[in-house]
Amino acid sequence: MDTPTDAQPASLATGPDRLITVPFVMVTLCTLCYFTGLGTLLTTLPKYVKNDLGGNGFSVGLSIGIFSIAAAILRPWAGQLGDRKGRRILVVGGCLIVAASVAAYDLADNLPLLIGLRVISGIGEAAVFVGAATAVQDLAPAHRRGEAASYFSVALYAGLALGPPLGEYVADVHGYQTTWLVAGGLSLAAAVLGLRIPVGSTSDHRPDTILYRAALKPGVVLLLGLMPFTAFAAFLALYGDKIGIDEVGPIFAVYAGGVLLIRIFGARLPDQLGWRVASAVALIATALAGLMLSLWTQTIGVYIAALVLSVGQSLLFPALFSAVVNDAPDHERSHAVGTFSVFFDLAAGVGAPLLGLVVSLSSERGAFATSAVLAALGFVALRTLKASDDRRIASI
Repeated sequence: MDTPTDAQPASLATGPDRLITVPFVMVTLCTLCYFTGLGTLLTTLPKYVKNDLGGNGFSVGLSIGIFSIAAAILRPWAGQLGDRKGRRILVVGGCLIVAASVAAYDLADNLPLLIGLRVISGIGEAAVFVGAATAVQDLAPAHRRGEAASYFSVALYAGLALGPPLGEYVADVHGYQTTWLVAGGLSLAAAVLGLRIPVGSTSDHRPDTILYRAALKPGVVLLLGLMPFTAFAAFLALYGDKIGIDEVGPIFAVYAGGVLLIRIFGARLPDQLGWRVASAVALIATALAGLMLSLWTQTIGVYIAALVLSVGQSLLFPALFSAVVNDAPDHERSHAVGTFSVFFDLAAGVGAPLLGLVVSLSSERGAFATSAVLAALGFVALRTLKASDDRRIASI
């Protein structure tokens, strides 16, 4: 039975159509701060593993991916905890775990120790994302959940736009130790902001399964569609060195800026187009971006591919996320979000080491081409899912 808390969703108190409220803004600010901290690692951690720890392509992929593997394993339990205890405990506790573990990266003078710390960071990430993403949906009217997911992800990608050049600058001027402290400090600041996040409604309901079944098929589509971004995030810094791009932070900024523009000015597109159409457009764009990265080695080609990738990624997550949340009852919303977001983590947790193996056997260009093929398979999976849904609806 659901029980009231000290902070019910603001959308219930301020009218059925209102989305932008003070609690909604606090969630997005917390998300911005947290992902800015994580973004500083995108341009610094791969180089640290390769240059300071002597790692190869697989080592880079593993150090990036183990974070997401740990998060993926913990997300279903984080979702269930969020349904029972509320969203705030997930966000604040998760940010504190990430802050402490990232600040400790300076102690990692070998790959196994770094991987251990990355596992701890992933545990915190599992809680933060589920808590913040569910809180955003708590605060959104049902018919504006795709829009809410877009605005939420604006904060996420703004962080990923600000973080990489910041991380590159700090590492170049002050070294890696200061970079890890800056990243940890930003996560600590996010924890403070998280204290203002509404608890949301809680429930004693205990789900029968660890994973929320209805989120599995959309999750597989998300997993495949994220693979070009996984290759882009994990290997662009190393690829840039080979093709004469010394600083890749601006490329990450262009990518994230494209996502921000689309999600701000086209925030309602996932709701207006419908999640299937929006997802199809997204998968085509991400596959094309991966193909462009593998074939067009000039600097201008990399920038254009980053923009094309931003189109796909700006639509994919909000479209599929809104479909999953709209299908879930209130007392299982965090459970659904936790299950769906597992696939977000698997894209990096499984995808980064897999693509890293491709890099070791061939090159970064081979990894980008492989990611394009996987995104194309995501389009096939989406069409299969659509056909299955249409048959189910027709039989009712």
